[in-house]
Amino acid sequence: MPKIKTHKGTAKVLNKRKNDVKIGHPGTRHNTGKKNAASNRSGRCASSLSKADANRFKKVQF
Repeated sequence: MPKIKTHKGTAKVLNKRKNDVKIGHPGTRHNTGKKNAASNRSGRCASSLSKADANRFKKVQF
């Protein structure tokens, strides 16, 4: 049976934690010079994915 390949688009955005899935805020990867400082600061801290969305990603390997 072949190996399951990692979904690279998902792996770049999501990280597995012990009990949940960590996800960053959108719009913080590039072109941050034209955005205001408050949106850049709020985008630094990560949040966790909801349980319903985490269940959707159980089949996807990341």
